[in-house]
Amino acid sequence: MKLLLDTHILLWSAGQPDKLSDEARSLLLDTSNLLFFSAASIWEIVIKRALGRDDFKVDPQRLLKQLVINGYEEIAVSSDHALVVEALPALHKDPFDRILIAQARVEGMQLLTSDCQVSLYGDGIISV
Repeated sequence: MKLLLDTHILLWSAGQPDKLSDEARSLLLDTSNLLFFSAASIWEIVIKRALGRDDFKVDPQRLLKQLVINGYEEIAVSSDHALVVEALPALHKDPFDRILIAQARVEGMQLLTSDCQVSLYGDGIISV
């Protein structure tokens, strides 16, 4: 299965695995799953780190390097992804989460998230 990790799952898998649920950990460790991250997540980390958010203190350059070394694949943000955002119902206002949902749909992936609001989008979302 192709899994696109939301930003918090990505951060926790890279530096705070104790915050992951057992289900999330199991999915991430299953070698039959392909793990992806979005350029939008790196962008979100950069922005929220600059704002001084306590949950975004990670060095984004180091994180990116470690993700690539550990076999995660990056998904760039495309116009196709942006256009799908427009069709999403307004269940969640976070623009970063909305682009991740759109990316997962366009790319035929499952979005792995711990955000209850994101799980409201139904198909293609794995809430852990």
